[in-house]
Amino acid sequence: MALGKKKIPVLLITGYLGSGKTTFLNEMLRQEQRKIALIVNDMGSINIDAQLVKKGKIMSADTGVIEMTNGCICCTLRDEFMQEVEKISRAKGIEAIFVEASGISDPGSIAEAFLSYEEMNKKADFYLSKIVTVVDADRINREFLEEIKEAGEQDDEDPDIINLVLDQIEFCNTILLNKCDLLEDAQLDEVEKTIRHFQPEADIIRCIKGRVSQDAIFNGEKFDYDKAMNSSTIQKALKRKEDGEECEEEYGISSFVYEERRPFDRERFMGFLEKDYPGELIRAKGYVWFSDDSVHVQLFEQAGRNASVSEFSNWVDAFEEKDKQEVFEYYPEVLEEWDEKYGDRMNQIVFIGKGHDKEHIIKTLNACLGA
Repeated sequence: MALGKKKIPVLLITGYLGSGKTTFLNEMLRQEQRKIALIVNDMGSINIDAQLVKKGKIMSADTGVIEMTNGCICCTLRDEFMQEVEKISRAKGIEAIFVEASGISDPGSIAEAFLSYEEMNKKADFYLSKIVTVVDADRINREFLEEIKEAGEQDDEDPDIINLVLDQIEFCNTILLNKCDLLEDAQLDEVEKTIRHFQPEADIIRCIKGRVSQDAIFNGEKFDYDKAMNSSTIQKALKRKEDGEECEEEYGISSFVYEERRPFDRERFMGFLEKDYPGELIRAKGYVWFSDDSVHVQLFEQAGRNASVSEFSNWVDAFEEKDKQEVFEYYPEVLEEWDEKYGDRMNQIVFIGKGHDKEHIIKTLNACLGA
């Protein structure tokens, strides 16, 4: 590290599937004045979250985005992830690094990677400054509250989703309690009280749609690995993951990507969401296009009981020819998946669930395709 050069702070954003990590990240980027590098990790072979950041034009011209797919940075991509952080920290002008982890990542394992790196490289150019866990207050109240209350009395060694939720709540120094508008004050107090039982040290910030000031996030103590390890009342009771095990295998969570160039029939697809949507699916996110609208990109999102389809942007192929050529000039990667007939139009959805029937879902989706 060059003499006098400040170490680059790394903000790690974690949280269970659908908690609102990307929304919070976008809010931070809107407020950010420094030159930021961004690493986004998502399950599956297509990084939907990073595409949202790009297509939503959230990032500034000075923000670089690194996408890490086909694994989690807490296990299968851990070494590759640390290499990316190291490379970015040496880039000219970078003042901070934001990392959005996969929804099933274990922040403890990621923090351990930073600790190991610092022990091996005494003059590291970066440090883990903060771990923010985004928590869906509504989902905790509806689906997990009773399980969390009882978790401290369980000694079941088979890890499950609730253990993952607890891992993420336990191992951080800031908890962003999101979607607070969906609960009454008494319910919020109960959720916070339960969380505080397992994480007595972290700052808890209530918010709606990830809206929180940067001062609330960045003020306060920097992340302390030992303090995080020792802060939870049930940390020792939870079975730690064995080295080298993949997240999908441990928690029984798996994902797949549905891709199809042909458009959906709007009525059939909405019927699938309303009548036939599998309850085993935890989270889904992606882009769809309907046969009755060749102009607009539709954003499809599902988390738990909530699902929505909304116009997000326009397909590049729907632009005027002059504007289209300008996109090709500045963003040549668009042409990598360009189709002679459909252009950039494509149904592309990542499905994440536990115990779902992949083949049946694909068959049902295919039946929703239009002309």
